[in-house]
Amino acid sequence: MATTNLPMYESGIDRAHRRVIFASSLGTVFEWYDFYLYGSLAAIISKQFFSGVNETTGFIFALLAFAAGFAVRPFGALLFGRLGDLVGRKYTFLITIVIMGLSTALVGLLPSYAQVGVTAPVVLVALRLLQGLALGGEYGGAATYVAEHAPHGKRGLYTSWIQTTATLGLFLSLIVILVTRSVLGEQFDSWGWRIPFLLSVVLLGISVYIRLQLSESPVFLEMKESGTRSKAPLTESFARWDNARIVLLALLGATAGQAVVWYCGQFYALFFLTQVLKVAAQPANLLIAAALVIGTPFFVVFGRLSDRIGRKKIVLAGCLIAAITYVPIFKGITHFANPAIESAASRAPVTVVADPEACSFQFDPVGKKKYVQSCDIAKAALAKAGVPYRNEAAPVGTVALVRIGDTQVPSVEGGRMSGAEFKTATGDFSKALGGKLKEAGYPASADSAQINYPMVLLLLVILVIYVTMVYGPIAAWLVELFPARIRYTSMSLPYHIGNGWFGGFLPPVAFALVALTGDMYYGLRYPIIVALMTVVIGALFLPETKDRSIN
Repeated sequence: MATTNLPMYESGIDRAHRRVIFASSLGTVFEWYDFYLYGSLAAIISKQFFSGVNETTGFIFALLAFAAGFAVRPFGALLFGRLGDLVGRKYTFLITIVIMGLSTALVGLLPSYAQVGVTAPVVLVALRLLQGLALGGEYGGAATYVAEHAPHGKRGLYTSWIQTTATLGLFLSLIVILVTRSVLGEQFDSWGWRIPFLLSVVLLGISVYIRLQLSESPVFLEMKESGTRSKAPLTESFARWDNARIVLLALLGATAGQAVVWYCGQFYALFFLTQVLKVAAQPANLLIAAALVIGTPFFVVFGRLSDRIGRKKIVLAGCLIAAITYVPIFKGITHFANPAIESAASRAPVTVVADPEACSFQFDPVGKKKYVQSCDIAKAALAKAGVPYRNEAAPVGTVALVRIGDTQVPSVEGGRMSGAEFKTATGDFSKALGGKLKEAGYPASADSAQINYPMVLLLLVILVIYVTMVYGPIAAWLVELFPARIRYTSMSLPYHIGNGWFGGFLPPVAFALVALTGDMYYGLRYPIIVALMTVVIGALFLPETKDRSIN
């Protein structure tokens, strides 16, 4: 953590303000560590808590349980934002960190599906909801608190240190996972994955101690002494059109695009490496961690730059550049991380030939539906193998088949089979399909010796730079858009709808789109469309705020 604090001495930040920034940022690092653990361990959690459904559905459920924490973040923003505007910034984000830390630690103690059945995923989702609720109140408090301590002309610089905490939290979680996995080996998947969650108790204690040392925001104290605090922050924020309009524009013209660029550059990049390209977990995590180490200082670079040229220009430029370059960048990652997939797809393309009406969108929110049609079985097997494929329409009633170059593998129509017959038939199909894919050169996993690590790292660093462009100035921009009396409430809601809903649902939406179409880049359409929407709305309707007073 010393490396985080040291550059502040060279940036014109005095000792008292360094303490404010460091205390707020360090506590938030630990909170994001807690929250990111689940995303990094989604595949293991799927096996531990969703083993009662098929593997593809189970993985989607695990991603949705992750997203459930994001879904409730706007409600946390309303609850804790109101508290922050009524009773103060400091005490509100003390409450949020306690809820966050305890909820995370309990995941490490939760029995698996094999032990207690459906109770396990139900309790897991409940804990995710508590974590998301707490995080919904955290960011607005930290951003408001730091900004209200910052001198005029340095708010972008000061608040950009908070922005580094999300990346540093992810980095810390990856390091803990890598160390634990290295020490425990094969035992990590069975029980060792619990250790990073349980360690959050220690992190919670440190974070609470640090935050207890803080004083209340000077802007809030001034409002308290003068009697100008809002008595109804929710009403003032959302029931009055002049402020509600800015809330809506901040969501669509700032935070929605910022969110998808952020999650695409960190979460989806890791998901793409491990689940689509089948790169082993350890090298994939190390590559992401290295990219974060290299790219993280740019949060402060762009935060400081926004004090000079403005927040709006940098955020919208980041969204636009990302939207234009995502597809070639991810194609480049494929080329350098798993060239065998690219080569095999070019030499022996895979096609699913099936009746389109017999192909389902394989997403069942309650996990009760059985996908027994031949098209669904073929697509599920290919998605599990990480093999890209095309779709070709066949006559109604045709049993689906998978064509690999000139070779054909018939699928299984399981509608009239017994459970035992269906299991045997699908097992035989998967074995036959796997053999033909191997003959065609499709790898079961990425060959570590064939990975061009420098080029993959370069592309990942570019993705992280995009993240720093959109995320570095966003806190200062949001703080400056709203008046002090309702700032905590007003800025928290668009931030957490943007990041909780537009960003948090990116992994499951992208995964479902890839599984539906067979195109490994199809999931990128979601962040591209959202980012372009933000560019248009932000450019037309949101003001530049860098010279505004926030008192």
